[in-house]
Amino acid sequence: MGKYKIQVFTGTALGAGTSNKIYMTLIGSISNSGPHKLKTLTAFWPGSRQTFTVESESNIGELLLVEVEPRPRSLLPHIDDDWFCTKIIVTTPEGVNVLFPCYCWMGRDEKLFLRHSIAMLKTKDTVPQLLAHRQENLKKRRQEFKWSVYAPGLPHTVLAKSPHELPAEVRFSFTREKEFQFTSGAAFMKLKLENPLNGTWNSFEAIKEILSEKPETYEYVENNWMTDEFFAYQFLNGLNPMIIKRCSKLPEKFPVTNEMVKSFLPDTSTLESEMKKGNIFICDYERLRDIEGNVISNQKQYLAAPLCLLFSTQGKLMPIAIQLNQQPGPGNPIFLPSDSENDWLLAKIFVRNAEFNEHELNFHLLRAHLMGEVFTVATMRNLPSCHPLYKLLIPHTRYNLQINILARSLLISEDGYFPKFTAIGNKSMTTFLKRAASSLTYSSLCIPDNIKERGLETIPNYFYRDDGLELWDIIYKFVSGFVSHYYRDQDVKDDNELHSWLTEIRENGFLERSEAGFPKSFGTVKELVKFITMVIFTVSAQHAAVNSGQFEFGGFMPNFPSSLRCPPPKQKGETTMDSVLEALPDISTTINTIAVVYLLSQESADRYPLGHYPEELFSEEVPLKLIAQFKSALQDLEMKIDNRNKKLALPYTYLNPRNVDNSVAI
Repeated sequence: MGKYKIQVFTGTALGAGTSNKIYMTLIGSISNSGPHKLKTLTAFWPGSRQTFTVESESNIGELLLVEVEPRPRSLLPHIDDDWFCTKIIVTTPEGVNVLFPCYCWMGRDEKLFLRHSIAMLKTKDTVPQLLAHRQENLKKRRQEFKWSVYAPGLPHTVLAKSPHELPAEVRFSFTREKEFQFTSGAAFMKLKLENPLNGTWNSFEAIKEILSEKPETYEYVENNWMTDEFFAYQFLNGLNPMIIKRCSKLPEKFPVTNEMVKSFLPDTSTLESEMKKGNIFICDYERLRDIEGNVISNQKQYLAAPLCLLFSTQGKLMPIAIQLNQQPGPGNPIFLPSDSENDWLLAKIFVRNAEFNEHELNFHLLRAHLMGEVFTVATMRNLPSCHPLYKLLIPHTRYNLQINILARSLLISEDGYFPKFTAIGNKSMTTFLKRAASSLTYSSLCIPDNIKERGLETIPNYFYRDDGLELWDIIYKFVSGFVSHYYRDQDVKDDNELHSWLTEIRENGFLERSEAGFPKSFGTVKELVKFITMVIFTVSAQHAAVNSGQFEFGGFMPNFPSSLRCPPPKQKGETTMDSVLEALPDISTTINTIAVVYLLSQESADRYPLGHYPEELFSEEVPLKLIAQFKSALQDLEMKIDNRNKKLALPYTYLNPRNVDNSVAI
């Protein structure tokens, strides 16, 4: 016999409370308490902490599980009144506090079994009741979380058409209010945009007048987008710092000669010698080759598959040659900074449109959102809630599934944003994504390896690299301490839940492509640490790097056009300012794109910055200490980045830890 003090915590999200009756059963190693109604004169209000007493008539033994069951009140039997419980703390008759994390929604007549917060590998989980709960937990999850093929050749997705179809365990505090924020209508209201009639632009000044209030970086882009220095700067520190690489030998398809570019190089230097010195860089948009353009408002749209050559000198990167298609020849001239101002400007605009497609579809959607979804679904299907890696990773899955479902519905569906307002449209988008997926490798998701592969170790003023490598190291140290606490090399080899998780990621994310270099198994703690670091870095830092600046760098349309209405020029000397303006997206496409990039780069009111873990999932001393050290290291990096940015005309803020979310949450 004994009295147990029960503290029940309700979340603060809109609608988190409930008027349902709550029944609770304490399950111990010997027996259970039987169901007890938690008697309260009021509802379980949002943000409340309520205390109850449960008396067991028999000795239940060591407290292992808590069963929670909401039931409808007799006066309100038809009201759907879900409850968001965050945690339950039970004080045993011996005075020991036992934490039972919950952090999910519960519907009426839905039983939920909560396990205490001690993380445990399966090989060390020897208590029969806990082992049975572990197995039942995974069985239920595998029934609830199922894979779906969005399109052949692309990473697989969760089987759900609406965020509200998702199981309770990942619904977190996601509400209809949050869903509304992910609509272009919300963006139109916040930006005070008017739904435009069809029309075209007659000047760049008219485009500048769309918005009356703009962030400082947005204004900087407006004022500098035409300059060669800023055009090149964006390959390092703009929306897509991922495509540039060092050029040690020109590809045959890009026959730039020394004679063409010698006036942009130092006296007595040559293109060949500068390549040997490591000062020549290239951006190749080969994945856009032969992609058919969309039709918008009954008008054909056009794409290019450009190559751009750049020269790094005196701390600056400058473009020195642009070819707009992959096949060299008379109808595909190589444009140079010495050409007419309009020829050169239009060539750069075509590159920026190629950047729009590579950035939004490859480096943003595919490599951050879709890979994050693969990690999330595999985690839910293979790691039970008591697994230490589940506890480590679950904060890094928050909202990922919800956001991706909305993106598939509102952005890349047949009647979404991409078919309506981009040159790549719907069918060509799928072709491009398949090409991008076929080039996805394990090393490309690990920033230290990726920087080396692209030959960018020493190029100056590459702030994405500098901040990203520091973040990788901080995450790696945190993960290493965490994994080493629970695993030795033999534990890694023996953890079949871990290997099932890895197998599903490989099969559903990398589609069993051997050339992707994806690990088939883990044999050591070191291998596991690197992989977990990659997962966390991808959904936090990497997503922030390619997501957060979309409105600032992409809101001013000429710098980031979603579509172009004229084909790439086939010869020099024919482009005028009028023809440049005629090539730009129409007014409707421009306004809708501004709304979308604004929407995609907005912080949510309930965001969790990297290193912030409001959910109490751990009670052990070691993981709690490691989390505190992780936060401290991130704060030190914040100050370091702040001090550097004070000296920059355009601060690079996207990888400052305070601006990095724990997960793909927008």
